[in-house]
Formats: sequence, structure tokens, C-alpha cells
Amino acid sequence: MTISVTAQPFAALTPELVLDAAAAVGIDGDGRLLALNSYENRVYRLGTAGAEAWVLKFYRPRRWSDAQIREEHDFTLSLAERELPVAAPLAIDTETLFEHRGFRFAVFPCLPGRAPELDSPEALALLGRTLARIHAVGGLERFQDRPAISIERLGRRARADILAGRFVPDALRASYESASAHLLGVIEREFESVGPVPMIRLHGDCHLGNILWNERGPVFVDLDDCAMGPRVQDLWMFLSGDAGEQQSAWERVISGYEDFGNFDYRELRLIEPLRGLRMLHHAAWIGGRWHDPAFPRAFPWFGEPRYWESHVGDLLDQIAAIEDPPILRR
Repeated sequence: MTISVTAQPFAALTPELVLDAAAAVGIDGDGRLLALNSYENRVYRLGTAGAEAWVLKFYRPRRWSDAQIREEHDFTLSLAERELPVAAPLAIDTETLFEHRGFRFAVFPCLPGRAPELDSPEALALLGRTLARIHAVGGLERFQDRPAISIERLGRRARADILAGRFVPDALRASYESASAHLLGVIEREFESVGPVPMIRLHGDCHLGNILWNERGPVFVDLDDCAMGPRVQDLWMFLSGDAGEQQSAWERVISGYEDFGNFDYRELRLIEPLRGLRMLHHAAWIGGRWHDPAFPRAFPWFGEPRYWESHVGDLLDQIAAIEDPPILRR
């Protein structure tokens, strides 16, 4: 059987090709090549004869256009130029997006850091301050090609993709249809009630896996999902646990944020709706990548009835969370 690029998008991405791609942009590796944890793209740490190491990121074919990737790079470079802690792409004669044997890739410095630990109140406040500075830059211009955080893209389209893909077992299909439709209705109601809020350029996927921590504080990496959206999109993922735990974390984050930026407190009501959209979108993301052999290996439970039973239950719980959210205040 012939395997298409769509079925195995990275099948031809061998270690030799990665080393050749690095050499093509003037980076001579010393043979030390380490695959880093990444499902959407393929990312490698490349050692060199000197002390310097680089990270090569090969973009998933057909996910983003060249223009969209270049907007990601331009935004990241604009942050770095203002001395904000981000991993910025290497530019060669102003070009940051390269191509080698059909694969598009970018090169980033390998930055030192560890996984963030947010037990300290000061750590969350520092995250808030840093994000406020990032958002100040994000508000200076608008993306022209990157997507927006929207109910249509993350909610309605995600639900339609799941149903079209026949991932939900027949015995649970009606339950999923009902729960997901109800959740979308509640999300739409909350967005309409809040009304229009300012949309700025954001990191877009600001979870702890995309943050390194060094002696100076956070370093934000992987702006692959940067988008136009409300400020709270980059803040809510630090809030988890019961109402008291979320309240405590929020007070620390916003205390730092307001040192450098203003926050529209209407956006607090969007936290649980945005969490609901992420739940819908995450399931559709796995389903949409199921043809990639890496995904069945990483998410073997996705095709099992017990996952969909749990997922439907989570959607129903999220409806309750939206209707009775944790009371977040300053």
C-alpha cells in the first residue's frame, strides 16, 4: 500500500534530512540530534561543535500558510526586540522561514530553563507582569492572516468535525450531540452577554508546557497558535482546582498584570466559556490528526468508549461551571 504525505506527514523527515536542513542554513551539527516532545510539528535539538545548540522546528504540512507562519515570526521578533522573554526565530537576510526537500522549518536558539513551578505567589505575579508587557506589544497592530479565537473555529467547527469523523461510538453519539450542542448554546449566550471586548495579538496557547523558567523568570516558547483574541485567553490556563484555588491564583496573576497593563473585568466571564471551547477543540484536534501514526500511539484511549463517556460527562460539568463559575475578583 502506498502511504500518502497526508497519512504520514513526516514520514520522509529522517535524521539525515534534519542535519542537511541545518547545514543548508549554515548550521553545522556535531551529530547530536534529540527529538523534542511535539505532536503538531516535529522539533529537534541540534548540538554543534561549540557550546551553542539550536532547535529546528519543522512545520506540519498544510496547517498554516507561509504568510501565517511569517506573522507568527514577525510578532515573536517584535517581542524580542523589546527585550521580552521569548524564543525568537533565527533570521538570515531577514528570512526566518526556510524550506528543505519539501519541509518548511525555522531555527530557534536552545534556551536554558526548567518547567515552571507556580507554588510561589511571586511566580504567578511575575507571569502576570510579563504577559501584560507582551499584550502591550500585541495591541499595537493586528494580525492580517492569523486566525482569531472564536466560537466558530474552536466550537462549532470542532463539533462538526467530530461528528463527521464518526469518532463517537454509536451508543454515545446522541449524548455527545446533545451535550456539545447545549455547551455551545451556553457559551454563545455568555459571549453575547459580555459583549464585544478588545481583540489583540496573543500567545494563544499559554499553558505551562509552553513556558520555561530561568533565573530571571518565565520564557515563552512556541507561538505556533498565536491568534487574535481577548486578553484573558492568555491568563485563564493558570487557573485550576476548586473555586478557592482559582481565586487565589487569579489574585496573584492579576496583581502582576495590572502593574503594566489594564484589564477589562468583563472578560472574567469568558474564562469558563473559553475553557469549554478548548475542550471541544482538543478532541477535534486529536481526531483531525488521527491519520498521523504519532497520534494513536500518544492517545490510544481516544477510540475507546470510556473516553467518550468521560468526555460527555466533562462537557456537562463544563456547562455547570459556566452557569455557576468560580467568583473571581481582585
